[in-house]
Amino acid sequence: MMRKVSLLVLGMALGAGSVSFATHTQIFTGASAQAAASDTYRQLNLFGDVFDKIRNEYVEKPDEQKLVEAAINGMLTSLDPHSSYMDAKAYKEFSQQTSGEFGGLGIEVQQEDKLIKVVSPIEDTPAAKAGILSGDLIIAIDGQSVEDLTLNQAVDKMRGAPQTQITLKILRGPNKEVKEFKLTRDIIRVKSVKFEEKGDIGYIRITQFTEQTFDGLKDAMTKFAADIPDDKFKGYIVDLRNDPGGLLNQAIAVSNAFLDKGEIVSTRSRNPEDTQRWNAGAHDLSKGKPLIILVNGGSASASEIVAGALQDHQRAIILGTRSFGKGSVQTIIPLPQSGGAVRLTTARYYTPSGRSIQAKGIEPDVQVLEDVPDDLKGKDQIEGEASLKGHLLNSGPEEHGSQAYVPPDPKDDKQLIAAMEILHGKKPAEVAAEFAPKPDPAKAPAADAAKPADPAKPDAPKTDSPN
Repeated sequence: MMRKVSLLVLGMALGAGSVSFATHTQIFTGASAQAAASDTYRQLNLFGDVFDKIRNEYVEKPDEQKLVEAAINGMLTSLDPHSSYMDAKAYKEFSQQTSGEFGGLGIEVQQEDKLIKVVSPIEDTPAAKAGILSGDLIIAIDGQSVEDLTLNQAVDKMRGAPQTQITLKILRGPNKEVKEFKLTRDIIRVKSVKFEEKGDIGYIRITQFTEQTFDGLKDAMTKFAADIPDDKFKGYIVDLRNDPGGLLNQAIAVSNAFLDKGEIVSTRSRNPEDTQRWNAGAHDLSKGKPLIILVNGGSASASEIVAGALQDHQRAIILGTRSFGKGSVQTIIPLPQSGGAVRLTTARYYTPSGRSIQAKGIEPDVQVLEDVPDDLKGKDQIEGEASLKGHLLNSGPEEHGSQAYVPPDPKDDKQLIAAMEILHGKKPAEVAAEFAPKPDPAKAPAADAAKPADPAKPDAPKTDSPN
């Protein structure tokens, strides 16, 4: 059995989470309320009976607080991969992480077949600098096998004071090559927006959506406006590749920076009356300049909200590979009595056209695959939301797996090069053809290779239809 739950070392990743803190009260009336209450009390009595048996008869005296927290977390993780319980320490660290600063190694991880899988290292952190890669499987932490640990316990072991050392043993690639890394913990200050001028193009990289993201975006756009003459400015490239998401309000603000009207996103929960919609105001900071959004298999949640909104409004060309497919919203509900919080999936989000990308992802308008080095082949794919055990289902076929490799040298970055060519005037269809994967003659069936071409019957075009 495989169980996957995403966490961020020294701070849980919110994904497309709610920016508000919420408490929920349900009120039942009449006979239905009595029946519901009776059944609920019966189940709670069962829990109490089991708890008393463990407390009184277990071979060793158990930690009662841990028992309760384990029960709560078990209840939440049985719902979907993104609901969980945070104790006071984890909640504090989570709050630090969403503010853009936290302590640790700087890797997002999930549990898979009793091992800890690296979803992605955060740029400019100890993990990234040491060479930890997406897809690496952590098998031991400071000599202790992770098979003996829960995901939370493994994350706790990777936490620690800055400047202290930790050793990770990993398995890498299809051949399960064993590697060992010695890392030094540090305060992780995540600069969520990085930018540079690429001649007459403004390039903006958003690593995750924190409280600082929109301000960082504004700073970038202000700098471009000051440095690049308006009549020479070709447009923007916003790079959301391997961006795991973050705060919903920041995704809305980033989208609004390129829109001046229309819906950005809607969220729909179990109760229809709780549907919420966010519309763009007249705040298009880009002044209508051309825009290309880069996405790949590691672009999730808040990243997909931005890409979906700008794609539906035909405001941007989406370029790269299919995104992760996380189409749910998590609300953080503080629990004052414990100092912790519940991270609960409370809604699905929908793009302006009414699309749910849950377990499907955003299909790019222009698909461009990167050339993956031989030693990384087989590790360039992220399975996506559809592979997570217990994920929310969607109507129609789900999509599994998408390329998530980004070359470290921009000169080798085919997606970035393709985006720049489009902004310099090349048609998207021409770029798509130019960067389409070339067939391998060695893999072509002999019968097909020998069949003469029939000019009266041209090949049917191959398209990936957005869901």
